[in-house]
Amino acid sequence: MMTQAANNPIVAFEEEKSALIESYENDAAWKKVSGDWLRTAFEKKYMYNFSFMGRPIIQTPVDMIALHEIIWDVQPDLIVEAGIAHGGSIIFSAAMLELNAACGGPADASVLAIDIDIRAHNRAAIENHPMAKRITMLEGSSTSQEIIQQVHDAAKGKKKVLVILDSNHTHEHVMAELEAYAPLTSVGSYCIVFDTIVEDLPADMWPDRPWSPGDNPKTAVWEYLKSHPEFEIDKQMDNKLMISVAPNGYLKRVK
Repeated sequence: MMTQAANNPIVAFEEEKSALIESYENDAAWKKVSGDWLRTAFEKKYMYNFSFMGRPIIQTPVDMIALHEIIWDVQPDLIVEAGIAHGGSIIFSAAMLELNAACGGPADASVLAIDIDIRAHNRAAIENHPMAKRITMLEGSSTSQEIIQQVHDAAKGKKKVLVILDSNHTHEHVMAELEAYAPLTSVGSYCIVFDTIVEDLPADMWPDRPWSPGDNPKTAVWEYLKSHPEFEIDKQMDNKLMISVAPNGYLKRVK
Protein backbone atom coordinates (compact mmCIF):
# COMPACT_ATOMS: atom_id res chain seq x y z
CA MET A 1 0.00 0.00 0.00
CA MET A 2 1.45 3.34 -1.08
CA THR A 3 1.96 6.07 1.50
CA GLN A 4 0.35 9.49 1.28
CA ALA A 5 3.78 10.98 0.51
CA ALA A 6 4.28 8.56 -2.38
CA ASN A 7 0.91 9.57 -3.82
CA ASN A 8 1.40 13.30 -3.31
CA PRO A 9 4.65 15.05 -4.30
CA ILE A 10 3.73 18.12 -2.23
CA VAL A 11 3.39 16.00 0.92
CA ALA A 12 6.64 14.22 0.03
CA PHE A 13 8.47 17.53 -0.30
CA GLU A 14 7.15 18.80 3.05
CA GLU A 15 8.12 15.57 4.79
CA GLU A 16 11.62 15.75 3.35
CA LYS A 17 11.91 19.38 4.42
CA SER A 18 10.78 18.60 7.96
CA ALA A 19 13.31 15.79 8.24
CA LEU A 20 16.11 18.05 7.04
CA ILE A 21 15.17 20.79 9.49
CA GLU A 22 15.05 18.31 12.35
CA SER A 23 18.53 17.07 11.43
CA TYR A 24 20.01 20.57 11.75
CA GLU A 25 19.33 20.70 15.50
CA ASN A 26 22.29 18.48 16.37
CA ASP A 27 24.65 19.72 13.66
CA ALA A 28 27.23 21.36 15.92
CA ALA A 29 29.64 22.17 13.11
CA TRP A 30 27.04 24.04 11.08
CA LYS A 31 25.80 25.86 14.17
CA LYS A 32 29.35 27.04 14.87
CA VAL A 33 29.76 28.29 11.30
CA SER A 34 26.40 30.06 11.55
CA GLY A 35 27.37 31.66 14.86
CA ASP A 36 30.69 32.84 13.43
CA TRP A 37 28.88 34.31 10.42
CA LEU A 38 26.43 36.17 12.62
CA ARG A 39 29.23 37.56 14.78
CA THR A 40 30.99 38.91 11.70
CA ALA A 41 27.72 40.22 10.27
CA PHE A 42 27.15 42.33 13.38
CA GLU A 43 30.74 43.56 13.35
CA LYS A 44 30.35 44.64 9.70
CA LYS A 45 26.81 46.03 10.21
CA TYR A 46 25.56 43.70 7.50
CA MET A 47 21.95 44.18 8.60
CA TYR A 48 22.08 47.84 7.56
CA ASN A 49 22.57 46.94 3.88
CA PHE A 50 18.96 46.30 2.90
CA SER A 51 15.78 48.18 2.11
CA PHE A 52 12.19 47.24 1.45
CA MET A 53 10.07 49.23 -1.00
CA GLY A 54 12.47 52.13 -0.70
CA ARG A 55 12.90 52.28 3.09
CA PRO A 56 15.87 50.94 5.10
CA ILE A 57 15.06 47.72 6.90
CA ILE A 58 17.64 46.83 9.53
CA GLN A 59 17.14 43.09 9.36
CA THR A 60 18.57 39.90 7.92
CA PRO A 61 16.93 38.60 4.73
CA VAL A 62 16.51 35.23 6.47
CA ASP A 63 14.36 36.72 9.24
CA MET A 64 12.40 38.73 6.66
CA ILE A 65 11.46 35.50 4.88
CA ALA A 66 10.52 33.91 8.21
CA LEU A 67 8.29 36.89 9.00
CA HIS A 68 6.67 36.63 5.57
CA GLU A 69 5.90 32.95 6.17
CA ILE A 70 4.31 33.72 9.53
CA ILE A 71 2.20 36.60 8.19
CA TRP A 72 0.98 34.40 5.35
CA ASP A 73 0.18 31.44 7.60
CA VAL A 74 -1.44 33.43 10.41
CA GLN A 75 -3.34 35.92 8.20
CA PRO A 76 -3.45 38.54 10.98
CA ASP A 77 -5.87 41.44 10.87
CA LEU A 78 -3.58 43.39 13.22
CA ILE A 79 0.20 43.47 13.57
CA VAL A 80 1.53 45.32 16.62
CA GLU A 81 5.16 46.41 16.22
CA ALA A 82 7.34 48.02 18.87
CA GLY A 83 10.17 49.80 17.08
CA ILE A 84 9.96 51.85 13.87
CA ALA A 85 13.40 53.38 13.10
CA HIS A 86 13.48 54.11 9.34
CA GLY A 87 10.18 52.34 8.78
CA GLY A 88 11.30 49.46 6.56
CA SER A 89 10.00 46.79 8.91
CA ILE A 90 6.51 48.23 9.30
CA ILE A 91 6.28 48.85 5.55
CA PHE A 92 7.30 45.23 5.05
CA SER A 93 4.54 44.09 7.41
CA ALA A 94 2.00 46.35 5.72
CA ALA A 95 2.99 45.08 2.28
CA MET A 96 2.59 41.48 3.41
CA LEU A 97 -0.90 42.35 4.67
CA GLU A 98 -1.62 43.94 1.30
CA LEU A 99 -0.60 40.71 -0.42
CA ASN A 100 -2.74 38.69 1.97
CA ALA A 101 -5.73 40.91 1.20
CA ALA A 102 -5.16 40.52 -2.53
CA CYS A 103 -5.31 36.75 -2.03
CA GLY A 104 -8.49 36.73 0.02
CA GLY A 105 -7.08 37.60 3.45
CA PRO A 106 -8.43 40.27 5.81
CA ALA A 107 -9.21 43.29 3.68
CA ASP A 108 -8.74 45.86 6.43
CA ALA A 109 -5.68 44.34 8.13
CA SER A 110 -3.33 46.94 9.58
CA VAL A 111 -0.05 47.61 11.37
CA LEU A 112 0.04 49.55 14.65
CA ALA A 113 3.62 50.70 15.23
CA ILE A 114 5.20 52.30 18.30
CA ASP A 115 8.42 54.22 18.76
CA ILE A 116 9.62 56.54 21.49
CA ASP A 117 11.12 58.89 18.88
CA ILE A 118 9.72 59.00 15.34
CA ARG A 119 12.07 61.35 13.57
CA ALA A 120 10.44 63.86 11.27
CA HIS A 121 12.13 62.67 8.07
CA ASN A 122 11.20 59.05 8.79
CA ARG A 123 7.61 59.94 9.65
CA ALA A 124 7.27 61.93 6.41
CA ALA A 125 8.67 59.09 4.31
CA ILE A 126 6.37 56.53 5.95
CA GLU A 127 3.27 58.72 5.73
CA ASN A 128 3.92 59.33 2.03
CA HIS A 129 4.56 55.67 1.24
CA PRO A 130 1.99 53.63 -0.76
CA MET A 131 1.67 51.25 2.23
CA ALA A 132 0.82 54.09 4.63
CA LYS A 133 -2.88 53.28 4.27
CA ARG A 134 -2.33 50.19 6.44
CA ILE A 135 -0.08 51.84 9.05
CA THR A 136 -0.83 53.77 12.23
CA MET A 137 2.09 55.14 14.25
CA LEU A 138 2.13 55.95 17.95
CA GLU A 139 4.95 58.06 19.37
CA GLY A 140 5.84 57.32 22.98
CA SER A 141 7.35 54.63 25.16
CA SER A 142 6.01 51.18 24.39
CA THR A 143 5.94 50.51 28.13
CA SER A 144 3.96 53.61 29.13
CA GLN A 145 0.43 52.99 30.35
CA GLU A 146 -0.96 55.49 27.86
CA ILE A 147 0.54 53.70 24.85
CA ILE A 148 -0.31 50.26 26.21
CA GLN A 149 -3.94 51.31 26.62
CA GLN A 150 -4.10 52.70 23.08
CA VAL A 151 -2.73 49.45 21.67
CA HIS A 152 -5.14 47.30 23.69
CA ASP A 153 -8.05 49.49 22.57
CA ALA A 154 -6.99 49.09 18.94
CA ALA A 155 -6.77 45.30 19.35
CA LYS A 156 -10.34 44.94 20.63
CA GLY A 157 -12.44 42.96 18.19
CA LYS A 158 -9.48 41.74 16.14
CA LYS A 159 -9.57 38.05 15.29
CA LYS A 160 -5.87 37.39 14.76
CA VAL A 161 -3.10 39.50 16.25
CA LEU A 162 0.64 39.18 15.60
CA VAL A 163 3.11 40.97 17.91
CA ILE A 164 6.67 42.01 17.00
CA LEU A 165 9.03 43.44 19.63
CA ASP A 166 12.12 45.21 18.29
CA SER A 167 12.78 48.38 20.28
CA ASN A 168 14.93 48.78 23.41
CA HIS A 169 16.73 45.45 23.92
CA THR A 170 17.35 45.46 27.68
CA HIS A 171 15.92 42.64 29.78
CA GLU A 172 13.75 44.98 31.83
CA HIS A 173 12.26 46.74 28.81
CA VAL A 174 11.54 43.58 26.85
CA MET A 175 9.98 41.95 29.93
CA ALA A 176 7.69 44.96 30.27
CA GLU A 177 6.77 44.75 26.57
CA LEU A 178 6.07 41.04 26.85
CA GLU A 179 3.81 41.56 29.83
CA ALA A 180 2.01 44.37 28.00
CA TYR A 181 1.63 42.98 24.49
CA ALA A 182 2.21 39.22 24.38
CA PRO A 183 -1.30 38.60 25.81
CA LEU A 184 -2.73 40.23 22.68
CA THR A 185 -1.27 37.41 20.57
CA SER A 186 -3.94 35.13 19.15
CA VAL A 187 -3.74 31.37 19.65
CA GLY A 188 -1.79 30.00 16.69
CA SER A 189 -0.10 33.35 16.10
CA TYR A 190 3.28 34.61 17.30
CA CYS A 191 4.93 37.13 19.56
CA ILE A 192 8.30 37.63 17.86
CA VAL A 193 11.13 39.02 19.97
CA PHE A 194 14.03 40.25 17.85
CA ASP A 195 17.72 40.51 18.77
CA THR A 196 17.71 37.66 21.25
CA ILE A 197 21.08 36.94 19.59
CA VAL A 198 22.63 39.52 21.95
CA GLU A 199 22.91 36.77 24.56
CA ASP A 200 25.15 34.74 22.24
CA LEU A 201 27.54 37.47 21.08
CA PRO A 202 30.62 39.00 22.73
CA ALA A 203 30.00 41.43 25.59
CA ASP A 204 31.88 44.23 23.81
CA MET A 205 29.73 44.08 20.67
CA TRP A 206 27.58 47.05 21.79
CA PRO A 207 29.83 49.29 23.93
CA ASP A 208 27.45 52.27 23.58
CA ARG A 209 24.23 50.38 24.30
CA PRO A 210 22.68 49.31 27.63
CA TRP A 211 22.13 45.67 26.61
CA SER A 212 24.65 42.83 26.74
CA PRO A 213 24.89 39.10 27.50
CA GLY A 214 22.85 38.52 30.64
CA ASP A 215 20.68 41.57 30.01
CA ASN A 216 18.85 41.30 26.71
CA PRO A 217 15.73 40.05 24.89
CA LYS A 218 16.65 36.36 25.22
CA THR A 219 16.99 36.53 29.00
CA ALA A 220 13.61 38.28 29.07
CA VAL A 221 12.05 35.56 26.91
CA TRP A 222 13.41 32.83 29.18
CA GLU A 223 12.04 34.55 32.28
CA TYR A 224 8.66 35.28 30.68
CA LEU A 225 8.16 31.68 29.58
CA LYS A 226 8.64 30.39 33.13
CA SER A 227 5.20 31.74 34.05
CA HIS A 228 3.49 31.76 30.65
CA PRO A 229 2.96 28.20 29.39
CA GLU A 230 0.57 29.51 26.76
CA PHE A 231 3.67 30.32 24.70
CA GLU A 232 6.32 27.98 23.33
CA ILE A 233 9.57 28.67 21.49
CA ASP A 234 9.17 27.55 17.89
CA LYS A 235 12.23 25.30 17.80
CA GLN A 236 11.60 24.29 14.20
CA MET A 237 11.95 27.96 13.22
CA ASP A 238 15.24 28.18 15.12
CA ASN A 239 16.53 25.04 13.43
CA LYS A 240 15.65 26.00 9.89
CA LEU A 241 16.82 29.62 10.00
CA MET A 242 20.27 28.94 11.51
CA ILE A 243 21.50 32.53 11.03
CA SER A 244 18.57 34.35 12.64
CA VAL A 245 18.98 37.36 14.94
CA ALA A 246 16.06 35.96 16.96
CA PRO A 247 17.02 32.51 18.27
CA ASN A 248 14.44 31.49 20.89
CA GLY A 249 12.54 34.64 19.89
CA TYR A 250 9.81 33.15 17.72
CA LEU A 251 7.21 32.54 20.42
CA LYS A 252 4.10 30.71 19.26
CA ARG A 253 0.93 30.97 21.30
CA VAL A 254 -0.36 27.42 21.69
CA LYS A 255 -3.23 27.95 24.14
